[in-house]
Amino acid sequence: MSDPPPVTLVCCGLIGAAVADNGMVERAFAEAIATQGVVTGTTAYARCMAQVHRARGKTTIDVLQGLFPDNQARAQAAELAFDRSYAAAVDRTGLVPVPGAEQAIDKLTGMGMRVCLITGFSRRVLGMVMDTLGWWDHVQAVRCPDDVPRGCPAPDLVLSAMLRLGVDDVRETAVADCTVHGILCGRRAGAGVVTGVLTGTHTGERLRDAGAHHLLASIADLPDMLAAAGSIQQAATETDRPQRRAGDVAGTM
Repeated sequence: MSDPPPVTLVCCGLIGAAVADNGMVERAFAEAIATQGVVTGTTAYARCMAQVHRARGKTTIDVLQGLFPDNQARAQAAELAFDRSYAAAVDRTGLVPVPGAEQAIDKLTGMGMRVCLITGFSRRVLGMVMDTLGWWDHVQAVRCPDDVPRGCPAPDLVLSAMLRLGVDDVRETAVADCTVHGILCGRRAGAGVVTGVLTGTHTGERLRDAGAHHLLASIADLPDMLAAAGSIQQAATETDRPQRRAGDVAGTM
């Protein structure tokens, strides 16, 4: 097997990994399901919110379809309510990057890597988040469920970023995410480095079980980790797989 290539693309989860959550996402889900009659203090509410917690990292509509599996119209109505609720929360309180996240993104690009932010939010919410943060000029791409057939844990978001930014070998990609489903997306896309970030919803144990090569306390630590060539090689060689191109993987889906 050839030596793993250097990382040229970093795909980073948005909320939780790069932007502080502060409970805003789960409150938006709570308000969304309340519009469908699932209200606090009920067994149904507790069950739904536990399912939301487990499903973090999936697309908003996939989460809601899981809550209302027999009623597509309710799920779609709840998605619109989620978007409105989250947008209103951002209008009230703004958004705060994880400490050091913006500097880490700039450092990665300064090291010659391209950065793509990935999210399960709709395009309209993603645009609002990026506008609020003023991050459009800090990254080379963003990817959301509107860009791909499937959201996390399918590999589509990361593969789409690889293809969009011209990655020749999937192992040139590093994925950093704070959810189990984001980690699974990176592993299924064949990324050479898949890192769990501990500033989000899911525990380090769950991220490890999902296949994270590394755990970091914060995305702020990612540039230094990637600068250590030994860490890159160790992660890339943990699975004995032949060299593949991004297009080859995408064509097998």
